[in-house]
Amino acid sequence: MHEKNIKKIVIDQLKKKFPNWRLLNKKEKRSIAKKVLAEEKKNYDFNSNVDTPIHELLGIPHLKNTNFMNLEQMKEFVEEHNRRILELPTFRNKYINDAELRKINDLLDDSIVNKLLAPIGFTPAKRKIFPSHLLRAELLKSLKYTEISYRKYCSDQLNDLEQKTNRAFVGLPLHKKLSISHSQLSQFRSGLSFKQMVNLLVYVIYLFENSGRLDSEFVVHGVDSTELAITCNSRLLATIEVGKQKVRIYSDLDADCGKRRKKRDKSEYFIGYRMHSLIAINPETGASYPLISLIAPGNHHDSHFLSQLVFLGKAIGLELKVIIADEAYAGTEGNERILTEDKVTVITAPKANVNLPEHVDKENKAVYLNNNCEVPMSYVGKTTDGYHEYKCNAVYGECIYGPVCPQYRQIPIDSGCFGQIPVHINGLKELINLRKNIERPFNLLKHREGLEPVRVRSQQSLMVAATFANMANLLLEIVGTRKTKSKYDRQQRFKFAA
Repeated sequence: MHEKNIKKIVIDQLKKKFPNWRLLNKKEKRSIAKKVLAEEKKNYDFNSNVDTPIHELLGIPHLKNTNFMNLEQMKEFVEEHNRRILELPTFRNKYINDAELRKINDLLDDSIVNKLLAPIGFTPAKRKIFPSHLLRAELLKSLKYTEISYRKYCSDQLNDLEQKTNRAFVGLPLHKKLSISHSQLSQFRSGLSFKQMVNLLVYVIYLFENSGRLDSEFVVHGVDSTELAITCNSRLLATIEVGKQKVRIYSDLDADCGKRRKKRDKSEYFIGYRMHSLIAINPETGASYPLISLIAPGNHHDSHFLSQLVFLGKAIGLELKVIIADEAYAGTEGNERILTEDKVTVITAPKANVNLPEHVDKENKAVYLNNNCEVPMSYVGKTTDGYHEYKCNAVYGECIYGPVCPQYRQIPIDSGCFGQIPVHINGLKELINLRKNIERPFNLLKHREGLEPVRVRSQQSLMVAATFANMANLLLEIVGTRKTKSKYDRQQRFKFAA
């Protein structure tokens, strides 16, 4: 943790002493970064305990100190708003020739968006451009124009009076030149707080739940991550070694070097961020829906973010019962704490390098008491001290060792085949296989909603872009205009019994 603490201290110093960091040239940045990094290493006390809060080391907002709305509060907020506000007829849809944009336009309520995003001292009477205009402009880009730059998007698609569909969707007048510049959108992204981003997502999740798209008796949630490599501000300025770890400072101060999953057409390492997402999965159809994401530097291990996403999901009112994840999230102690404190069962694929306990069949993972046992034991459940308990399944007189046999056995919880739920339990393998469905929405967020390549220049702006991408994804799922026939075998439906 010392290397993470050193980097945080250095970055805080650079941001505080050089607020105009972006305006410095490459030579100046390198000289300053090397000097500050070397001085911090020289003066740092490696014998002290790291008492920096975990969210600061991970480079994410303080979730437990943010008072955002949950789904129940959002429902009351929307219902109260609808009772008080008299909706006047609008002719906006008359000029929206795109059926998809017309349906999304009907879903979004500008007055609600303005209330969620209005800063202190907001004066509507003195404004021509409202937060709802800027939000719709960002959503329109995520929905239709991900491949072009913000500058070109504003000049060709927003500010051109001939683009009546786009201007009507955003809410700009069609008869006069009221413009939104790329600088205004940049200031809008940089000015959004984490609370405002979460509230926007809660609003869209509320619309999504009311749409009935996730109509299932039992909803499974998944957690996974994907890399977001930056193409600008990725120059390495300075580096030092702290033990076996390296502390690196890049032009983008918050970015870091991470390791990606092996891909044929890409290098093993990347510079940038990782997006960690909480995803809802309908086990009956296999459909996956990204709900909310966190953006963190690329060098942090995935396991640090499981508890963060669970807390965030619980805080916004999601009914989390079972979370599936890959091996990177298989931490016995941390997952047990999540089960105990948050009442959420975490299921991960068994790690291949974890040895099986004695007297367990390698093929079907059946548990036996000893070498003389011929009848597989039956699973009873978990004990309060972290063990799986099994009892003898033989009928009276079937086993000659019955009179002298204890007839029960306990196996400790591990990160292999005996996780929070043993792998031999009916339905668990099918549930683990659902994790593969998480990859598709990540591909959509990156390639359809425009998160790759990264077109923004800071962690704050990337977090906002990820928020808009999640919103666009959910809105598209609600309207269903881009639905394709699922290849998921509907005959494999199952009900998971905890």
